[in-house]
Amino acid sequence: MTRAPLWVSIVGGLLAAIFVGVAVAAAPVGATARCRDGSYSFSQQHSGSCSHHSGVATWLDGSSPSAPSGSTSGSRADTASAVAVGTTVLLAQRTKVGGCRLGPNPDRRCSPGASYSGLTKSVICSSSFRTSTIRNVPESEKFDVEQEYGLARAHYGHTLEIDHIVALELGGSNDIANLFPELANAQPGYHLKDKLENRLHELVCAGAISLRAAQQGIASNWQALYEHVYGSRPAG
Repeated sequence: MTRAPLWVSIVGGLLAAIFVGVAVAAAPVGATARCRDGSYSFSQQHSGSCSHHSGVATWLDGSSPSAPSGSTSGSRADTASAVAVGTTVLLAQRTKVGGCRLGPNPDRRCSPGASYSGLTKSVICSSSFRTSTIRNVPESEKFDVEQEYGLARAHYGHTLEIDHIVALELGGSNDIANLFPELANAQPGYHLKDKLENRLHELVCAGAISLRAAQQGIASNWQALYEHVYGSRPAG
């Protein structure tokens, strides 16, 4: 089978939205799933879709959503829950723990990004891998991130999420060095970064880009990497 060129826009080639028994507004072009929090996933495979957004509510290809995490029985769930993440590896030194600059990008002095040594390509690309089994960011840690960025320790709903700079599906760590408060309306906001994370996971697993390059690229300048992948700057 002939593989399409690596860095090409895939908007025209993604699945069309198919709504089965659900009355919802038209999905964004290229969306493959509607998440339970109302956002959309653009992943080309089911694994990892909506991992930041409470799971899949509706697959736009007509498939049935999987059971919530923890309800799966058998060896598949057991294998996923047995993932050894290893140790946290910082992508750069963390030099500030307060007065961090809030914007569409993390303040690298506070949030340089970090990965887990045990989440190798073979682990994250396994059919049994689920980000829900390694996600562990307690509310207290989310509040600490908000405070470092000058925000009140509070819940902000869909307007802001405490995001993993290097996504869990790309081997990211739950360490505070890999977290930052990402606004939905930051222009560009977290919805477009989520879209990029899904695509990078696919490219890593296809061998089109190394896992390390994906981690470093999304941590250093995710908008530039988005443009490289999709051929246009992220907007919206």
